[in-house]
Amino acid sequence: MYDPEQHHRRSIRLKEYDYASEGLYFVTICVHEYRPMLGTVIDGTMHLNDAGRMVKEWYYRCAEHFPDIECMEMVIMPNHFHCIWRNVGADRCVCPTEDHRNSGEHTGSPLHRVVQWFKTMTTNGYIHGVKQFGWIPFNKHLWQRNYYEHIIRNQQSFEEIVAYIIENPIHWKNDKLYIE
Repeated sequence: MYDPEQHHRRSIRLKEYDYASEGLYFVTICVHEYRPMLGTVIDGTMHLNDAGRMVKEWYYRCAEHFPDIECMEMVIMPNHFHCIWRNVGADRCVCPTEDHRNSGEHTGSPLHRVVQWFKTMTTNGYIHGVKQFGWIPFNKHLWQRNYYEHIIRNQQSFEEIVAYIIENPIHWKNDKLYIE
C-alpha cells in the first residue's frame, strides 16, 4: 500500500517535455535486483540465453505495436537493457482511423507507454519461459520499477550513445551494473 511518508518516488523526467514528441530517446531498463537473467558476457561478447532472445524479439515488435516508434541500436546485457527508440512524431504516424486523427486527441506514443508495453510483454514472455521451459524464476518483478531515459538532442550525442551501446559488452567488467 502506498504511504507518502515511506515511499518517496521522485520523477526523473523533464516536467515540461512532451515525451510523445518526435525525437531520439536512449533508454536503460534494469532487471529487478540486478539479477543476471538474460545471458552472459564472454570475452567481451554478449551471449543471449533464451530469455535474452525473447527480450530482443519484443524490442523489435515495439515498432509493430507503435507505428510512430522505430527501434534503433540496442544491446541486451546480463542484467539490463539499453536501446534507442526513435519517435517519428504523431503527425507522421499512421493513425487507425481518420476520425481519431481529427478528434484533437493526442495520437503519438509517449515514451512511458512504450516502456510499459515492452516491460509487460517481456514479463509475460518470461513467465511463460519459467512455466514451460524452466527458466530461473524472478522475485516479484522481472524489471525494476523505473527506467533511465535520456533525450538525444544532437548528432554528436547520438554517435556517443551508439558507441556506448555497441561497446557495452566489451566494458562489462567495469560496468557499475556488473555482477559476477
